[in-house]
Amino acid sequence: MLTTPQRNQLLRIARESIEAVLSGRRPELPSPEQLDEPLTRPSGCFVTLHAQGALRGCIGTIQALAPLYQAISSSAISAAFRDPRFFPLAPDELPAIDLEISVMSPIVPVTDVAEIEVGRDGLIVSRGRNAGLLLPQVATQYGWDRDELLQHTCQKAGLPPDAWRSPETRIERFSAEVFGEQTAE
Repeated sequence: MLTTPQRNQLLRIARESIEAVLSGRRPELPSPEQLDEPLTRPSGCFVTLHAQGALRGCIGTIQALAPLYQAISSSAISAAFRDPRFFPLAPDELPAIDLEISVMSPIVPVTDVAEIEVGRDGLIVSRGRNAGLLLPQVATQYGWDRDELLQHTCQKAGLPPDAWRSPETRIERFSAEVFGEQTAE
């Protein structure tokens, strides 16, 4: 678990990274020596942007490829400007944007869907070249049960809703430490 100051620092890095790009500058990240050790550990993460409660962008990586603080900066920029579902963020939109960060746990294969706990687990469903991911908080936001979470994750992967029942479909789960500008403390 991250401390409140660590969470606030990551939220600041995310917002300042977006502000820098909007100003035509390169983000200025702290050096690793200026950060607590958990922020320099490689970790997967997602940054989600909301505008008046509605999704405005969400991008991240499930793999621990970069130190957390760098992954947060990169994901924030991608969520603001590269999410293909939305137009790039305009400067006048930023003040109304709320940021949410999801720091990923390791991914584990699901051998029995009964082990999936709605609200705790995010899912990755894949088969062949198709893959879809839903963060743990999505199911609770929409009031889904386990079957609905599985169905929607299959659909996000471009698969039929019941594809999770097929032995060729791979199901993985993960948890995430989720916090935002409204909930960092």
